[in-house]
Amino acid sequence: MVREELTVRLNDQEYKNWLKAGRCLLILKDVLHPYTDHHMRAFHKDLLNQHALLRTPCRTASCKPAGNKLSSPCRVCLEWQKVILRHHRHPEAAINWANCFPPYWRTDHWELAKAYMPRGQSKVKGAAQCDASALLNLISFCKCFCCVDPKLVRQVIQYRNELMHSCEFRVKDEWIKLYRGTLKHFVQQLSQDVPHMSTVGQQIEDMLTVDLSICVFGVDRMDSAGPDSDADSQLEASAELVGQWEAELLQEMLQECLCAEDGVDSETQDTEQLRRLQAFLQANQDLREKFSSELQTITTLEVGQ
Repeated sequence: MVREELTVRLNDQEYKNWLKAGRCLLILKDVLHPYTDHHMRAFHKDLLNQHALLRTPCRTASCKPAGNKLSSPCRVCLEWQKVILRHHRHPEAAINWANCFPPYWRTDHWELAKAYMPRGQSKVKGAAQCDASALLNLISFCKCFCCVDPKLVRQVIQYRNELMHSCEFRVKDEWIKLYRGTLKHFVQQLSQDVPHMSTVGQQIEDMLTVDLSICVFGVDRMDSAGPDSDADSQLEASAELVGQWEAELLQEMLQECLCAEDGVDSETQDTEQLRRLQAFLQANQDLREKFSSELQTITTLEVGQ
């Protein structure tokens, strides 16, 4: 039954587009984990070397945000705040101070990184726990990432947001074409700083050209591949593997929506997206069973509203 339901979903070309585009973000996320961690470690070390005051422990050990503002920080945390803003590409924008625990800025490079990320990162302890959106926003806003055009990063973020907030979990072929070009340029720019990015670029290209419905039926040849194509360049995917990709993408969407719902500044858009996601999961028996605990959490949230 599980395989049949997945096959039905993959008979929808625009759903396949949505799934493949989302899988590309997960591929990209994996390579951004070590990349962003390395750069933030170096950035943090440079700040400590350049500013003697930043090497001083927090004076009160109780400096923490009130809502999304730093109220009456000590002299050391205030200096950290100034430095963070100085290295922010858009310091006039709303900074998510609630992501951070200022007394840790001196000792934890990732606590510093979270000041440049979207809301909802307060419990995140490192790069490996971040989704693509958090990492892309970090690259976009922190000046220490200088090898990639911020405008290009913002384009990737825009496509990511359109994908993850798709009302029907479907995107058109024309959207995929534009998305593919933007990802290709982004990977090319990162290749200046990450030696193995060409491999990642090929993985993304393979994902965007494979016909997942054919793979589910046991055929391991891409729809665009002719009889003389190099078999090593083709992506083989079983029904089980495609199902794992689908579940991972849906899980990330659920986590993002539930995090927003749990926050003090949750937005109406997040609530609507959570309801659409809930309806989609409930309409598919295999997904309803796989995400039963998450659906129960959503029901609990609805009762409490």
